[in-house]
Amino acid sequence: MPTYIYAITTKDHPLRLDDLQGVGEEATPLRTVRAGEVAAVVSDAPEGLRAKRRDVLAHEAVLESLMADGATLPMRFGLLGPDDDQVARALEQDGAAYRSRLAELAGHVEFNLKAARDEQDLLLEIVSESDRIRELNERTRSGAGGQDDRIALGELVAGQVAERNHEQAQKTLEKLQSAAARVSRAEPGAGYFLNASFLVAVETADEFVKAVREEADRRGETYTLTLTGPLPPYSFV
Repeated sequence: MPTYIYAITTKDHPLRLDDLQGVGEEATPLRTVRAGEVAAVVSDAPEGLRAKRRDVLAHEAVLESLMADGATLPMRFGLLGPDDDQVARALEQDGAAYRSRLAELAGHVEFNLKAARDEQDLLLEIVSESDRIRELNERTRSGAGGQDDRIALGELVAGQVAERNHEQAQKTLEKLQSAAARVSRAEPGAGYFLNASFLVAVETADEFVKAVREEADRRGETYTLTLTGPLPPYSFV
């Protein structure tokens, strides 16, 4: 039977599992697979597992409980191993790497920050600061411009949006990265200029949140900074 893997910890982690419920409609008990200095928290994998709310919450509850008691490498929902023996062999093979990462994550949590700027505000700034864009925009809106003008306008505006978004992302990171142990960036997605995860020491989490709030206040109402956390440090596993 496949083995469902929740997390990897050190062998001396308390591993208090008795009051925790695993995934599956009829969840089997949680157990540990040990190899050398590390251990994996696992259970039997239910058939036809899907990302239902009940199971996702059960997975997250296991991670939160483990993280509260010590360093934990959280696995993403749905990770399976062929069986316990194969999981043990993987732990033994990569034990040194797991121990190193556990030491790095000990006492840390993750915060995710997404930052956006009001599109209309950005476009107004671009038009006001570029004579060429302003000229092309006026020609296009009046109907005097042709297809080439519309293409040129679109290319110039897109280039300016990308350049300014990159600049704002860098400035935001410069303000916040000193309050974090590590930073992991991801593709921002439509409407955002920054999507970054920060690995933050638990004892300085309040200071990090304060720094984000101060940055949001400094930028004003045309910017939106959305902070999520504390979270298991998925982005740094």
